[in-house]
Amino acid sequence: MYVSPNSPEKVTVSTLQAKKEHRQVITMLTAYDYPTAQALDRVDIDAILVGDSLGMVVLGYQNTLSVTMEDMLHHCKAVSRGARRCHLVGDMPFMSYQVSAPEAIRNAGRFLQEGGMDAVKLEGGRDVAATIEATIAAGIPVMGHLGLTPQSVHKLGGLKVQGTSAEAARRLLEDALILERAGCYAIVLEAIPDRVAELVSERLNIPTIGIGAGAHCDGQVLVTHDLLGLFDQFTPKFAKKYADLQSEMMQAFRDYVADVTSHRFPSAEHCYRIGEEEFRALLESLEGKTVPSRA
Repeated sequence: MYVSPNSPEKVTVSTLQAKKEHRQVITMLTAYDYPTAQALDRVDIDAILVGDSLGMVVLGYQNTLSVTMEDMLHHCKAVSRGARRCHLVGDMPFMSYQVSAPEAIRNAGRFLQEGGMDAVKLEGGRDVAATIEATIAAGIPVMGHLGLTPQSVHKLGGLKVQGTSAEAARRLLEDALILERAGCYAIVLEAIPDRVAELVSERLNIPTIGIGAGAHCDGQVLVTHDLLGLFDQFTPKFAKKYADLQSEMMQAFRDYVADVTSHRFPSAEHCYRIGEEEFRALLESLEGKTVPSRA
């Protein structure tokens, strides 16, 4: 089925697959709240990822490991209320799927049942393939995630580019094929060499979504706070800044403080009025005598 880029219909797993087959690029961004989800829905982004990156860019954690299921569900609910057309993916947080397949299924189900998501995303390759297969068997679509997997930051020795050796690249491709066989409908490829990502994308029948993986993936995703310049503690090389909203916000806050302290705000245009007669009546009721008219 050919998919019009301006289609008003809900974006589904089938929509994304059709876009790969017709060589249409998939667009994806993160969102963590209602107004951002609304804005993304209105500009025809294909998919929204409620990423565990919210731990860093919204909640102020040092990494994603502190993010809980309750954190994720809270933000998923807000996003699902704001987006009607986009395909919605919830990031399963650290230790929500690693303990056992039954626990993973229960937690994944909460993303759909409580969070309003259309699918979940899990990090890892062959080590989580059985869990992914069981989750999909329970009727829950799963997006995979390979390359730099932030939940494994300590195991990886930091946020480093992955798949840079022939052996590592071969293993990554093998993991991608394993995830496809397990039933993943798409795979995020993060921080890997562009030629490796191109090779993986060519070998897979399902879409790849790149983040720091070059231009030859089937789609692209970025953390919205990086794109908007709202998070300045760390900006990865692969993030293009399309705006500098933090600077604009700070200037707006400075202007507000200056206006308030100098009594320029609030001005008459920002104030509500009571009629002169009603105000005179109020004063008379308080003072117990007639108040002269100001007319």
